[in-house]
Amino acid sequence: MKCQNCDEPVLFADERCGRCGAKLLHRRVFPGAPKAEDFTLTADDPQFEREAPSQTDDWAFDSRPEFAPMPPGIVAPREPIPALRWGGFLRRVAAFLVDAVIVLLLSMVMGIMSFIGYKVGLAAHNRIVSVGNAGPLVLFLTFGWMFLATAYFVVFHGMDGKTIGKRLLGLRVVGAEQTPVTYRQAFLRCLGLVVAIAPMAAGVLWILVNREKRGWHDLIAGTWVVRE
Repeated sequence: MKCQNCDEPVLFADERCGRCGAKLLHRRVFPGAPKAEDFTLTADDPQFEREAPSQTDDWAFDSRPEFAPMPPGIVAPREPIPALRWGGFLRRVAAFLVDAVIVLLLSMVMGIMSFIGYKVGLAAHNRIVSVGNAGPLVLFLTFGWMFLATAYFVVFHGMDGKTIGKRLLGLRVVGAEQTPVTYRQAFLRCLGLVVAIAPMAAGVLWILVNREKRGWHDLIAGTWVVRE
């Protein structure tokens, strides 16, 4: 390397020329220029080596037999779908009789409690229960029984499609494609049962001739009764 002023040979580490005293250009500092850092690689510095690629790829199949891929052209066997069985006429009648007995027992408890309360109320006015003043009690018991029976079937069918009688006989009320029954469907089904029983139980007997064992109340509410 030479001095830019007198072409005198100089060393890179020199700041000034030994002959003319000029400051060497490679040692000058320019404002705003980044300062160069001396870097020397020594033998003690660790050498970076490229890591060997993993032998197990993310997309590789599991080596366990149950996760092994099927050979081409072979389709994995599917689990058999259980056959759908409709609830028969006799089984459904037996379940309804169980529910009717339960509703009757609840109605008896309600009637006894109502009679006691009505009797105590009349005794406060020095009166007793008689045929002449029993009209309000009979009216209350009639509407109370209707509300109790409706609430029993609507609530149980709306919860899981099974009343106590259907649970004992292995039956369930479902909607289209075996979906759970809504409370709206359960209420329509309860009203449809009144329609099915009214004309000499013709709507209930329709279960015997219908291919899917559906009565008029099932057709009205869009429900089916299946066996579990």
